[in-house]
Amino acid sequence: MFKPGYLPTLAMLVATLTTVNAHAQTAASEDHSAHHGATSEQPDTAPAPTAADPHAGHSTTQGDAPPAMDHGDMKMQGGSAPADARDPHAYSNGLKLGEGDYAVPGVPRLMLADEHRFGSLLGETLERQFTRKGGDSTAYNFQGWYGTTYNRLALKAEGAISNGKLEESRTELLWHRAIASYWDTQVGVRLDSGEGPSRQWLAFGMQGLAPYWFELDATAYVGNGGRTALRLEASYELLISQRLILVPKVETQFYGKDDPERRIGSGLAEASAGLRLRYEISRQFAPYIGIERAGSFGKTADYVSAEGGRAKQTRFVAGLRFWF
Repeated sequence: MFKPGYLPTLAMLVATLTTVNAHAQTAASEDHSAHHGATSEQPDTAPAPTAADPHAGHSTTQGDAPPAMDHGDMKMQGGSAPADARDPHAYSNGLKLGEGDYAVPGVPRLMLADEHRFGSLLGETLERQFTRKGGDSTAYNFQGWYGTTYNRLALKAEGAISNGKLEESRTELLWHRAIASYWDTQVGVRLDSGEGPSRQWLAFGMQGLAPYWFELDATAYVGNGGRTALRLEASYELLISQRLILVPKVETQFYGKDDPERRIGSGLAEASAGLRLRYEISRQFAPYIGIERAGSFGKTADYVSAEGGRAKQTRFVAGLRFWF
């Protein structure tokens, strides 16, 4: 029980707290309205918030809504380029196509490297071949081409000369067309000459670089009289050092029918496998030495033996590889 003297004091304290709370709520309402930017006055018909309302000042009527955001000064992506933007068609240092250093008479546009025409000559082998029982000879294998990266004309020539006489020769004129990064198709003609009558062939094949850097050349031939032939060649360059390179090479030739006048039998007629070690004095000039095992097979071997030759023999070679 409270003493009677305390009642007036308690009543006065409650009244004071009530008044302070009302003033605090009114101040919070005014501050929150100012935060939302509300500047318009309340309509006369709208009921005024009381001090006991904890949400006073949170009205969502049109008069209390914040102003819309102005996008007029924002830089949006797209549209016209600014006046100081770089010309997308300009070249380095301000040079432009058709002006200054790029004004080439008679050239409508600049050409990339794969559009220019180039030429090259490769002397794959130019060597002297020695055998233990005589019959030394000189062999050559040249390849030249002219054109672009995608289309070019190639001339291949391979043969052997013995005792100042051309024993055999194969010359091919081929059109190369690139079909992949490392592969060309080739189509053209082939001419065989030397001992015996000449033979002409149509040639169809592929040449390129297989996985693991094997160089492959496969060509099929069709001649008159129903003659057919197939030639396969594979080689690989093994770098012992940056200048010393060992090159294993295998070559085979097949024929579809006998040709007694040129001493060729059907099936596998000739095959050779050799190793050549070259030293590149420069990339374009490299002498080499090597050893090669060559042989004739089937009826071709019979023709060679009948003339007193050796169907299989080992040859030591020394020669020069060059290109420019």
